[in-house]
Amino acid sequence: MKAPIKNWQDSPTRHFISETDVSAAEFRQLIAAGIELKSSWQRGETRDTLHNKTLAMIFEKASTRTRTSFEAGMAQLGGHAINLSPADSQLGRGEPITDTSRVLSEMVDAAMLRTHLHSTIEDFANVSRVPVINGLTDLLHPCQLLADMQTFFELRGDIKGARVTWLGAGNNMCNSFINTAKLLDFTLVIACPPKFAPDASLLETCKDNVMVCDTAQVACENADAIVTDVWASMGEEQQITERHQLLAPFQVNQSLLSLAGKDAIFMHCLPAHRGEEVTAEVIDGPQSVVWQEAGNRLHAQKALLEFLML
Repeated sequence: MKAPIKNWQDSPTRHFISETDVSAAEFRQLIAAGIELKSSWQRGETRDTLHNKTLAMIFEKASTRTRTSFEAGMAQLGGHAINLSPADSQLGRGEPITDTSRVLSEMVDAAMLRTHLHSTIEDFANVSRVPVINGLTDLLHPCQLLADMQTFFELRGDIKGARVTWLGAGNNMCNSFINTAKLLDFTLVIACPPKFAPDASLLETCKDNVMVCDTAQVACENADAIVTDVWASMGEEQQITERHQLLAPFQVNQSLLSLAGKDAIFMHCLPAHRGEEVTAEVIDGPQSVVWQEAGNRLHAQKALLEFLML
């Protein structure tokens, strides 16, 4: 029997677990493909590139956008998606994730996981013979970055050289923005409380493209985009009181948005809590692109599915 690979990055099968699993040229290729797939869909054209292909979707966390976009995306490309969760699969009865991966490799053409621990998807990919996609972990959310970058490219052109401001905790979305800043060569300015700063090693790796400050006003000056996320991600709700106290100065409001460039856009991966990380005036205002951003999950991921499965 062939021994399992020691690291998913050494696999001959292409995976998308981190933004760094593709080159800058490939990332831009995915954005261009997503834009074209969106135009084709809007024209009412049909596409059958993934005919007879099946995507297995494993959800440890609740999902609206991730599940809908992948399931609809597979259907629009002529394929099929199967939804799995611990509650209705053997994972809930203690089957090792690596055993599930080996089984699914015999039955499906790709797998998408939305998990708590990042190590779970790494373990799954280590033994998978089919492409594995990160639908979100506690460390990264690379599919969201594909949609975010597609949105920026559609509205403002290539993001190279742009200034993007992140306000809030250094969570998985922030980590993915850090990776993408280095990959696509834009400047990311992060404003957050020191207690919720991003991972120091990741900041060091991407230091030429990322800076951290503790003042929201300074971070927002001349920004081309301002981005935020909820103050407490799934699993962090017990810290909500402390997080509200420390993150309140980093709420995206009209005053901060006015410091950005005149054509600046506001982005949020959703779901949003109006009156917490962002005011209703901003998220429902003319500079907000959150609905286009959310819709682009569908088309960016269709491009990714074709890239990995064809």
